[in-house]
Parts: sequence; C-alpha cells; structure tokens
Amino acid sequence: MSENGKKEILAGLDRPLRIGTRQSPLAMAQAEMTANALLSAQGWRREQVELVPMIASGDKILDRALAEVGGKALWTKELDHALASGEIDCAVHSMKDVETIRPDEFILGAMLERADIHDRLIGAESMDALAEGAIVGTASPRRKAQLLRQRSDLDIRLIRGNVQTRLQKIEDGEYDATLLAAAGLNRLDMEDVGTEISDDIMLPAPAQGAVGIEIRAEDRHVRHLMRAISSTETFRAVIAERLFLKQLTADCHSPVAALAVIDGATVHLRAEILLPDGSEFVADSASFDIGDVSAPAILADTLLGQASAELKAIFGK
Repeated sequence: MSENGKKEILAGLDRPLRIGTRQSPLAMAQAEMTANALLSAQGWRREQVELVPMIASGDKILDRALAEVGGKALWTKELDHALASGEIDCAVHSMKDVETIRPDEFILGAMLERADIHDRLIGAESMDALAEGAIVGTASPRRKAQLLRQRSDLDIRLIRGNVQTRLQKIEDGEYDATLLAAAGLNRLDMEDVGTEISDDIMLPAPAQGAVGIEIRAEDRHVRHLMRAISSTETFRAVIAERLFLKQLTADCHSPVAALAVIDGATVHLRAEILLPDGSEFVADSASFDIGDVSAPAILADTLLGQASAELKAIFGK
C-alpha cells in the first residue's frame, strides 16, 4: 500500500484504534498479536492502537461448566456490549469460544493465520501412560467424550480457570492430568509444555487454533483495515467448520469435533459427533470446492443420519 493510501485510511480515525479483549493472559496475548499485525500491515506507530481489556462473565464463574449457566455467550457478551456501543472498534476472540449464531450487527472482519490445531496432554506422556482411574480435568464435552472413547476407566472431572490456573492444579495434585490447546500454550511461550495428541485420536474443536476479529457490520473503515491482516485460508476453513456446527444446532453440551484443511481450491472437512460418555461416535469426511457453502451442512446431516436416536437428541434433532 502506498504512503498516501495509508494516510487516507488513518484519516478515518482521529484517535487510536481500540481493540477489545478479555483480560486473561492468553486473550491479551492474542490481542497483542492482532495489534502487532495491524502495526506491521499499516505501518502504524504503537500509540495508534489501544488494547481495551475487560473481564468476561466466563472468567468469573469457575465452579460450574459454562454450558450450565449460559454457554459460549459468557465469553462474548461484555465485548459485544462494548463493540455495539462504540467503546471499542473491534473485538478479538478465540473462534472456538464464539457462538455459531451471532448478532447481525457484527461481522468477522479478519482471522489471523491459524496456529497449531492439536490438543496437548499435561501430566502424562501419553494416554496409555495414565494410571487406571486417573483423574483428568476438562471443561470440554468434546475432550471428555474423546478421552472416554479411548479410556473408559478414566475419572473425568470439571476443571476451570485460565491456562496458568489449570497447570497449577496439576502441579498441586488436584488432578492427574488435563488437556489444553497447543495454540494457546504456544501463544504463552509454553511450546514445551505437554505431549501432543494426534488429531487421528482427538480431532479438535471446530475453529480451534483460530483467532477472529469481530467488527461492526456498518464500519467500512475498520473492515478495510482488517482485510490487510486476514488469512484467507484460515477464514475459509473456519467458516466451513462453523457452517457444519450451525447445521447440527450444536451447543456447549454437544461433543463435536471438526477440522477443515484448504488444498488449493478444495476444502477437506473431517468431523465427528459423540455421546458424552464416548460410547458412541460417528465420523465422516467430505471434500468440496471452496465456494460450496452447502457441503458442510450436508456432512452434518450425513453424520446425524448414521447416529442413534440418543446421539441425534444431543444435537436437537
């Protein structure tokens, strides 16, 4: 972009661009990534962006599964209010924590390049190395179901809190092990923490490893800024995964996994749905053109068509 073009864009704001984020260490790291991407793409000075941290409801409730008290909206509602009111210009989210159906007044302005999609096991070198009846902490229905599918003897218990809190609970012996997203650990400079679990064993959550930046739909200026930092490949993959989720009518109670990989003009989408105790799972895959927005829904219907009545009921079908 020419210097004149940058000046024209900057002329749209007479103050720093305000980036909303949760104030957990991981969320702040992701907001810093977003700020740095903008600074680099636009040739801005550091003072031309401002991070606006806030405490999400989900960060305050640590004794219950979020599915019981409001679901994924507890991660987004404070940022939604700030974005709608103009307090911030954009909001940075871990895309796996964003509800499938969002308010019409917002759009995804960008997604940063996707990070590692794998889960990591903390507390043991492998699932086979876990003692019989080992206590494994997770707040994820997907991880619980996938763990029990592999090891029905495990004692799966709720664990909440940020990455540092969860690691401390393992250190203190409250749990024998836990699972954390590799992307989050890497963003906190914890690349050596835990053992990677193959995605053939634990297919990730839809949108795992992806950071999205939401903006007001009417804000053409900020939309233009975001185009410069958005990964087209990540955007296409995550949208395919979220279209799959939407067709399932999945919620925070639903054990579901999906991973889309872009290969040229083709999307390869793998997905699975499970009973909470891991006793039943249905998995399948599909390959389709990047412009085919109906294919993820067709894959969802295919999985449901192979599922028992009990499994279908988890997805409102």
